[in-house]
Amino acid sequence: MRDDEEYRDHPVRSYVLTSGRAHPTRNTLRPETLLVAVDGRPAPATASGQQRELLRLCRGTLALAEVAAYLGLPVSLVAVLVSDLVDTGHLTIRSNHQAHALPSRDVLEKVLDGLRNL
Repeated sequence: MRDDEEYRDHPVRSYVLTSGRAHPTRNTLRPETLLVAVDGRPAPATASGQQRELLRLCRGTLALAEVAAYLGLPVSLVAVLVSDLVDTGHLTIRSNHQAHALPSRDVLEKVLDGLRNL
């Protein structure tokens, strides 16, 4: 392996890629958040190379963590890039969140009684 192919940590890089921002504009972005590019919408003229690649990857549905792995970037940094593309209408968030019904109090009491009897 050549020296220039070796991984090097550049602390300024993340700052540059996100235009100095450390937090996404959306608090709903989690590593399991599903992303998909909006069909037929070209990348913004101001998009970075990473954002263009991100849009290319998201032609199919991918999780934020998967996109970060493919790009070789930290999830927190990709979340900032993703939030920018969602804000401009180039990416869509697909929610797989399902509301879970909580068990009734009666069921919880029966479970608790069962545990006490052990």
